[in-house]
Formats: sequence, C-alpha cells, structure tokens
Amino acid sequence: MIYLDYAATTPMSEEALTAYTKAASSYFGNSSSLHDIGSHAAQLLHICRQQLAELIGGDKRGLYFTSGGTESNLLAVRSMIEAHRHKGNHLITTATEHASLYHLFQQLETEGYEVTYLSVDRFGQIDLAELENAITPQTILASIQHANSEIGTIQPIQEIAKRLRKHGVIFHSDCVQTFGKIQVDVQKMGIDSLSISSHKIYGPKGVGAVYIDPRIKWTSCFLQATHEFGFRPGTVNVPGIASFVTAAQQACEHLADEHARLEHLRQYTISRIHEKRLPVAIEGHPDAHLPNILGLSVQGMEGQYAMLECNRYGIAISTGSACQVGKQAPSRTMIAIGKEEDEAKQFVRISFGKWTTLNEIDRLLTVLETICQQRKE
Repeated sequence: MIYLDYAATTPMSEEALTAYTKAASSYFGNSSSLHDIGSHAAQLLHICRQQLAELIGGDKRGLYFTSGGTESNLLAVRSMIEAHRHKGNHLITTATEHASLYHLFQQLETEGYEVTYLSVDRFGQIDLAELENAITPQTILASIQHANSEIGTIQPIQEIAKRLRKHGVIFHSDCVQTFGKIQVDVQKMGIDSLSISSHKIYGPKGVGAVYIDPRIKWTSCFLQATHEFGFRPGTVNVPGIASFVTAAQQACEHLADEHARLEHLRQYTISRIHEKRLPVAIEGHPDAHLPNILGLSVQGMEGQYAMLECNRYGIAISTGSACQVGKQAPSRTMIAIGKEEDEAKQFVRISFGKWTTLNEIDRLLTVLETICQQRKE
C-alpha cells in the first residue's frame, strides 16, 4: 500500500528501533530507583535530555518528557496558566489549533478563563494587528501553533513573539508538526514554551516533550508528582525517550536535504494536478508552508469519499479530521479560512515522508483522476 499520511504518524526508523531495543535491554531500570541499575537508566535519561535540549536551542533544565504531543500541549498550558492565574484570566489562541489545544481552551472557558480565538486569512495565517489588539492587561498566555497540521501553513512566529513579549505575555507554540521538518529553535523563535512529539519524526508512539524556559514559573497539574521534576507522574519511559532522541537527531541532521526533497515532491504534485486539469484546489499558504503537507479540496466530492476510494486503490491519505464513516465533520481549518460547510467537507490531506517517491505521486494522481471521472459520469 502507498502511504501518504505521514503527518498523522510515521513508521519507526531502523535507527530508532535499534536504539529502543538496546535501551530496553541494557537500561531497563526505573530511572527513579536508587540502585545502580536505576542509576544507569537515570544517566541515559540525563544524556537524552541534554541532547534534545540542544536540538531545540534550549536549556536542559526546561525540558520535560511526556507521553506525546497531546499531553505536552495540555500540561504546558495548564501548568503555566495555573502559576500565573494571579495576573489575570485572559488567554489567546487561534481558531485553527490542533484539537488537543482547541478543546483545552474550550474547557478553560468553563473554568472561568476568557479566551480570544484569533481568526486567520484565506491562507491560514493570523493577522498580527488582530493579535496585538486582543492583548489586554489580563492576558497571561497565548498559544499559537508553529504550523497547521491540515494545510501546513506556517505562522510568523518571531513577529508574534515580539508582540507578546512586549506585553509580558507567555508564548506557547505547538511545534509537533514542525520539529524535524523545519528549524525549531526556542531562542531564535522567541517562544517561552513548545510541544513536540516522537511519532511524527520516525520515533515511537507514546513519547513527547515539553520545553518551558526555566525563567518561566509553572505549577504542576498533579499533587505531589515526583517524576520529571514534578511535571507529571508515572515511570519515565527511558527506552522510548532514547529512541525518540535518536530519531530527532537523525531528522535534524538531515533536515536541509530532506526539506528540499519534500518540497520538490510537493511542487511536483501541484504541477501535475494543474497539467492534468484535475478539479482540485490547493489549500494553504503559497510560500509559508511545510514541505511535507499538501491540503487539497476535491471539487464536488466529500473528502471522506475521496479518502475511502484512494484506500480501495491501495493509497492511504487523510481527510485531516477524525470522523466516522458517513459522518464526516467539516474541517475546522477549512471553515476558519472562509469555506462554506459543504466546501470544507471536500478537504483531503496528502503528507509526504522519507520513503515517498515520484512514482507514488504519479499513482495517486492517476487514481484521483479516475475517481473524479467516475464521479462525473
């Protein structure tokens, strides 16, 4: 089967699998145990923390390992706003955040917080003037994604950071889709906190990380938690973390070359869509976009139908939203960029990875052409 859903998850790399196996056999101890076997695991954990912090340009004292991107987002935001609740109750985010954050902010509204959801333009970017106008003396935190998981649009993070810092607003950014694809450096970006995940970069599922600048106060969401410096409870997954960091090092080492290769695949796909005159519109920003994500609207056809038909032909793509058969919800991102509900349901996402080839792209476009022709007839 041709796999074109790398933005959802990636298969583990050989290097990550090897690292996991070695760590699981040689460093199986509980890193909190005081005996030598536990100490050896703790030493490996310390090395991993240092190495991952270096990859994001951060301080190892601010890095906390988690079970993945969703938990990272939830704990980062909650732990920081809890520590700064005395300063106000206003939060800022966008209408196009990942579901883990979007639903978190909806929950926070029921807990007494006021939330401003910034709009986006037709390409998916926020308006910096709208952001600045949204800031009040009560604003304590803003969470704005580095790039959108459905259409791949990259936000102007450095400009956002300048405006938030001017007003003393904490800045968290969901970097789950960007880490390992484009440069993520907390110092250069000017962000206070970020979330990243292992399984998006050929590491194991169930592992992620949060970075919070050590100068930023946070309060644990868990009473008397002892693991990860009190950030979260539960035995630390040292083998998974070793595998995660190995995958991260590989991704960052080859980032420039892989970025160029993926962007070539993306541009090739777009050019072939135009050449074939397929009834398909390209979504997202023409310039500020991830190289591995391509959002498409298939005119006159629900995305779920296109996805299921592609699957029937042996190609895995995504609708960009979780749904049940026959009950596709309109993409929240598509609605935010100005699409009507019926148009929003026409969305599909193609995402490329390290094993994607031009031949696979050609096969996909042939299948899309067939599906569109059959639908027309």
